[in-house]
Amino acid sequence: QVQLVESGGGLVQAAGSLRLSCAASGRTFRTYVMGWFRQAPGKEREFVAIISVTGRTTYYTDSVKGRFTISRDNADNTVYLQMNNLKPEDTAVYYCAADRDSDTISTYSQSYDYWGQGTQVTVSS
Repeated sequence: QVQLVESGGGLVQAAGSLRLSCAASGRTFRTYVMGWFRQAPGKEREFVAIISVTGRTTYYTDSVKGRFTISRDNADNTVYLQMNNLKPEDTAVYYCAADRDSDTISTYSQSYDYWGQGTQVTVSS
């Protein structure tokens, strides 16, 4: 069992930056593919960014490419999402997720086994 705890959300003006963190419990963090997803009011949860177990491979949804960066520190059991040049349309609850299947990298939320409680990001115009 893995517990994930997100932090770093908040209210920011458009063009501002935030850094989300997700701290994981347990000694198997380094074997999980990690992802960030988000859900805006009235919308389905969507993939934002994914990082492989080694951190060498990353994927982003098109709307955040060039603005967001996902990274991980396996020694510290933490995954990060650096968000720059934020836009009002980035407003959502952001969730950290872990996939036990390290052989595949999936953008589908159904593939992920563990989820955090979410952290609210609000971008004002």
